[in-house]
Amino acid sequence: MELVTIRGATKRKRQPRSLTVDEFRLFAQNLAEPFHTIALLCVCLGLRISECLALRWSDVDWLNGKLRVERGIVCQQVDEVKTVESRRDLSIDACLLNALKEWKQTTQFPNTEDWMFASPVQLGRLPWSYDQIWRVYQKAAKAAGIGGLRTHSLRHTYRSWLDSVGTPVGVQQKLMRHADIRTTMNVYGDAATDEMTEAHSKVVGLALNGAQAERKMS
Repeated sequence: MELVTIRGATKRKRQPRSLTVDEFRLFAQNLAEPFHTIALLCVCLGLRISECLALRWSDVDWLNGKLRVERGIVCQQVDEVKTVESRRDLSIDACLLNALKEWKQTTQFPNTEDWMFASPVQLGRLPWSYDQIWRVYQKAAKAAGIGGLRTHSLRHTYRSWLDSVGTPVGVQQKLMRHADIRTTMNVYGDAATDEMTEAHSKVVGLALNGAQAERKMS
């Protein structure tokens, strides 16, 4: 029996979409809360939408500027994060932390054990669902004139922006929390912490300051 090779069978059917700084600004301008803050967290920290929606206020260390990522929610079912490497305490830039504080002061559900993005429709018992986020994103992307957008596009955008601000590949991999690059990550270990924090702050600058931040770095 001969093996048959099917050309292109292992290739992606669709190239991952990432946004430019200006495209993200247009997109974000068409997002009301809490969807604006959700988008900021995803693009500034590379969170998967399942991880972002599963955050509770208790996951934020306000004093030390850290965010604990340890669970995800899919089809409104809460479980552990995708991989062991995905479970991590992430540094949060002060500007992004302020954005979170503003949302906490606005939401109906600010208590420690509340979902960070609790759904009023569910009376706070569950966060907003993936389907709801997807519909809001599509509407905002259309209004911004940037074409179709998947929720995972913001994670791809994070990776693209890390590269654009000159982040070393090994640090990018650690920040992305990928499961299939453990050997590379072990080489860097925790020594990359300062570089990770610096790279994160640069990405936050792009997200919050847009084209102005981009011009300053060029």
